[in-house]
Amino acid sequence: MSITFGDEAVAAEAAAAVRKLAEEGVPEALSRGDASLWGGEAESEARIRLGWLDLPTTSRELLPEISKLVERARAENLEHVVLAGMGGSSLAPEVICATSDVALTVLDTTDPGQVRRALADRLDRTILVVSSKSGSTVETDSHRRIYEQAFRDAGIDPADRIVVVTDPGSPLEQAAIESGYTVILADPNVGGRYSALTAFGLVPSALAGADIGRLLDQAAEVRPQLAGGEGNPGLELGAALGAAALAGRDKLVLEDSLSAINGLPDWIEQLIAESTGKQGKGILPVVGADPNEADDELVAGIDTEGGVQVDGPLGAQFLIWEYATAVAGRMLGINPFDQPNVAESKENTARILGDGGDGALPTGAPALVDGPVEVYGDLPADVKDLSGVFTALLEQIPDRGYLAILAFLDREAAFDVPVPPEASFEEITDIWAAHDPATLQGLLAFRTDHPVTFGWGPRYLHSTGQYHKGGPQNGVFLEITGAVEEDLQVPGRPYTLGRLQLAQALGDLDALRGRGRPVVRLHLTDRKAGVRHLLDAAREV
Repeated sequence: MSITFGDEAVAAEAAAAVRKLAEEGVPEALSRGDASLWGGEAESEARIRLGWLDLPTTSRELLPEISKLVERARAENLEHVVLAGMGGSSLAPEVICATSDVALTVLDTTDPGQVRRALADRLDRTILVVSSKSGSTVETDSHRRIYEQAFRDAGIDPADRIVVVTDPGSPLEQAAIESGYTVILADPNVGGRYSALTAFGLVPSALAGADIGRLLDQAAEVRPQLAGGEGNPGLELGAALGAAALAGRDKLVLEDSLSAINGLPDWIEQLIAESTGKQGKGILPVVGADPNEADDELVAGIDTEGGVQVDGPLGAQFLIWEYATAVAGRMLGINPFDQPNVAESKENTARILGDGGDGALPTGAPALVDGPVEVYGDLPADVKDLSGVFTALLEQIPDRGYLAILAFLDREAAFDVPVPPEASFEEITDIWAAHDPATLQGLLAFRTDHPVTFGWGPRYLHSTGQYHKGGPQNGVFLEITGAVEEDLQVPGRPYTLGRLQLAQALGDLDALRGRGRPVVRLHLTDRKAGVRHLLDAAREV
């Protein structure tokens, strides 16, 4: 594991910060789990959130139990592994499995189309992992209920197919025990976004076929270095992140184009955004966009050149980034283990669902309609079409600000688009991109010098959502929702997935508007045509 610097200014700032941190005894104190490092107000939380430091050792106790579970699944030919989990419960397994080139279907969505697609795929050979630290995550609870019903309708006992990963004492643990499900308990002294090497990361990854023992070995190899002031990659990385942010370079552009690790920036995004974005401070991770060479950016490369380059295997990367985030949090003067603003959008969602009863949700009237796209929000008087909306949003980004695109849609729908059998890989990629809402990020980023981020809702609510509301209030927000053609009832609940999805979008919209931020919601009355119209309009900006 190594940290190298491609930017002399970053190297100098990091070196000075490392010296100061070492003089203060931070690396040794953090390595032994000193909860006082982040101040008195954070100490009680930190005391029960530092178990991730010892996971390379303590998680080995889970390996025999997980091995038995894997053997049973193989013996029963349960080859389709579905993970129902949000945030820290899904992002790490997704990276582990993509890097290991093993298949894992991740449900971190309330989009009925995306859930229906998973249900239609080999239900007779499906094993479902329900992962929730709190045991009360509404998305995961909905997935569990839907799959329970689907299994019963297919004549399958859910107890034979559902595995629950949760914290000891959670309501999900009790419900799972009563239902006869296999339950594997995670370390309660590890927060969700630091849980990559706990049962949350290991159970679904092992079922999918990843070598989780090797992951722990990789983390264990770097663990002894974390107590020292020299040759400590976690300290060096954390010092670089913290020093850069304090110097105004608080936009962290994550690049991994040359890395054999697949998708790590998505996991880092949640870790850093949710850990540091509070009290008006924070580091904004930027994933999937090229650097602008702006003075508020720091480029971090995963096995790729950047202002700071982080090289090493996946298990070690998990531990080093967690350590670095804790160090950066101390430098910024915040508690890296809480998430004080996450509950707000959840509460708004519950209120909107309750207030709406069985009637229409409070969407309001569109400010304008452009083809298959309804536009909601306060717009300048001269805006008459969708390209004008994009232009107005870009112009509202303040100095050192950013634009966040938040899409409450099916993130896999573009891959359903038919492609010619003779098409090359490049042609297939172009076809998918032409139907993918995420393409909007690159189109708008090309037209501004400010960072443009992209998040799938409600997934982002468990990651960058904390930064949007608790971090520096310089964001501009573009939310995208879509009409639901075929909804899916959540058994035992008075709502469908589509209704929940829209309520989540409206709930976060209320939270952002309550902070006086510029927010526009685009509603696609026809999803396929709407996405194409969005992309065409962005090209006209």
